[in-house]
Parts: sequence; C-alpha cells; structure tokens
Amino acid sequence: MTREHLVTFDIDDYVDDIKETMSKIRHRDFPILDENGNYLGMVSRRNLMSMQKKQIILVDHNEKSQAVDNINEAEILEIIDHHRIGSLETISPVYFRNQPLGCTSTIIYQMFGEKNIEIPQHIAGLLLSAILSDTLMFRSPTCTQLDILAAEALAKIAKVDIETHAKNMFKAGSDFKNKTTEEIFYSDFKIFHTDEFDFGVAQISAMSREELDKVAEKLRPFLKEVLGEKRIDMVYVMLTDILEESSKVIFEGHDAGKILADAFEREENENGILLEGIISRKKQLIPTLMNAMAEKV
Repeated sequence: MTREHLVTFDIDDYVDDIKETMSKIRHRDFPILDENGNYLGMVSRRNLMSMQKKQIILVDHNEKSQAVDNINEAEILEIIDHHRIGSLETISPVYFRNQPLGCTSTIIYQMFGEKNIEIPQHIAGLLLSAILSDTLMFRSPTCTQLDILAAEALAKIAKVDIETHAKNMFKAGSDFKNKTTEEIFYSDFKIFHTDEFDFGVAQISAMSREELDKVAEKLRPFLKEVLGEKRIDMVYVMLTDILEESSKVIFEGHDAGKILADAFEREENENGILLEGIISRKKQLIPTLMNAMAEKV
C-alpha cells in the first residue's frame, strides 16, 4: 500500500484515453475519483474486455471523414442518408436507407408515417426547416416532388406558412455579425476524397450577394489555416445567393482555382469564380469537381 504516486483516473476520462496507461502499468485495478478527488470506485482490466461499444445511428452522412471522432470504436446500427455512398465500412450488416431526395428530413417524415407515429409540432417545424434549408426553398436541383409534399404536410403540423418561415429562416441565417469566422465557415463544411486529392467544401447561403461578399472577405485569410488544420489539398467555399440562384466560389490550395475553372469552363480568377445556376454542392459542384480532378491525374 502507498499514499504517493497513485495512478488514478477521473470520472470524466474517456476509456480510449486510459487504455494505454492501464496496458503499461501492471496493476489489476485503478481507483476512479470524482471532481473533488474523492474515491468513487475501481476500474479493472476485466472491465475493458467486457466493455460494450457505443451504439450509434448515422443520419445525413455515411462517410468516415464526416462522422464523429473515433467512429471505428462505435457500433453502427443504422444509416439514414440522401448522399452518395462513401467509404465507411461496418463490421456487421446494418439497416441502410439511402434515397435520392433533397433532404434526409423527408426520409424521417416518411418513417414517422410508416410507423404511424404522430409528429409533434416542434419536430415538424425542425424537419420543415431542414427541407427548406437543404433545397433552398425548393430551388435546388436536388429537390423532388416528395420533398415538396413532405414540406407542405409538415407546415400544416407546425402551423406555419412555408414562404414566410423560409424567408425568416434565411434572413436569420444571413446574420453573420455576431459569428466568428470559424463559426461561419464550419456551419456547413464537408471533406471529400478522390484517388489523388483530399478537398473540403463549405457552403454559405444568404439572401443577397452584398452580404456574401462581406463574408468572403472574412473567410479568405482563414482558408490557409483550414488546409493545414484539416490536412487537405484544396478548400472551396460556395457563397450561394438564394434569390439569384448562383454561387460565387472562393478557394485555396495548389491548382484549386485552375481545377474549378476547367471544371465549369470559366476564366480562372483568384478572387473567386461566379457560377450561375449552381446552388447544389451535392448534385452540381462535387461531381463536376471530382471529374475534373480525375482528368487532371
């Protein structure tokens, strides 16, 4: 017995963080302490062997790079998504529901109906907001008739007018004054992979080009930080004007501007490239960029 140099763990420590320590020290049990340093109990090697993995359901994504950290340590039970099928692998078969719709919330709406579960008013409002956001109020080429019908049904449950709700929602989303550059950028950012390149694409939508131009000035210096932090080759930001149905794309990274310009047959411009009619990252920007990257190799 000893009073000094005790190896202890805190109640808030992650199992992954204590595994290495436990493997190096030949004790059978280790004390667990609370925030005040009081003894709560013991954890043993046997506990680690019998530990159950976290069970999770992936919603609106199916790629490892877009999932939570340490996804390999979790047990995936189900995937509900509307994106392309990515690189994620599961240990055992899972229920995988993937439909070519404008928004995953449309699938969730369908699932409520299939199970004959009544949708609460506040949940209906959230699902409706997601559909309006993902489809840019039905303007996106990813939008389907099913998305529109789901939105109309949800609006009745939520007791809101679709057009009024959408305008208020986009207006609130366009208020960047109280947000940091990091918050603006990471509000909707995803990483994608090809055989040769790793690249990220953020999308920011607003009701006016003037507001988006202000955001672009804030984001440009930050993009170099993103390249280093995320260890990617290129980064793009879609600054989407909802009313004009166009996107100006700014970028950083070697050949990022040339690849974008070649992909959409535009003049290369270091200040950004305007793409008329391009408002969908999933259906319009990503496939075209990936094709251009494949041709570059």
